[in-house]
Amino acid sequence: MTNDSELVDLVADVLAQDRPWQITQAGAPVLRQTTAPYDGQLPETMLHELLDAMRAHLPGVGVGLAAPQIGIPLALAVIEDPGSADPDVTAARERTPQPLLELINPVVTPLGAGQVAFYEGCLSVSGYGAVVSRYRQVRLNATDRDGRPYELELTGWPARIAQHETDHLNGILYLDQAEIRSLATVPAMMELWNQPTPAEAAAALGF
Repeated sequence: MTNDSELVDLVADVLAQDRPWQITQAGAPVLRQTTAPYDGQLPETMLHELLDAMRAHLPGVGVGLAAPQIGIPLALAVIEDPGSADPDVTAARERTPQPLLELINPVVTPLGAGQVAFYEGCLSVSGYGAVVSRYRQVRLNATDRDGRPYELELTGWPARIAQHETDHLNGILYLDQAEIRSLATVPAMMELWNQPTPAEAAAALGF
């Protein structure tokens, strides 16, 4: 187990790296380990700087980032999604804008049994996408940077993002739950399977 002093040094090293960060890729052990709960291992100013830097990494790159993806084995993540400009995508995927959420020690609980399947990608599995079924609606419990607990109900794409990022904190990659026959490179996914739903991909690829 990494001690507090080692964590502080690790985070300081990460914060000193050039930006945008080189995201940790599949195969690295940190992505397959359950993260340690955050219980004040970092100075408050360092925690805030880390969360601010994680958020700053997102625009134009992704909609969520978990600490293991930058090599830090703590239960921290950030989420922010401007939504989709395509009304058909917005309707099919329920991809409404999600303002910034800072997830410290998050717990995601399904609300109902309903699941929906869509293509996902991941910064830690660069160059690929695959279809994953996830709960349509969840309850998110977490704390913010100031230690204040909060609870939200998320539906559609925001619920998917929360599940994806929380999985990272439990050593799970989206490919573990994907329809493996749907796996596609990003260029192929954008050229062939860029519809609002994966129905055409499912028919053509047999999943």
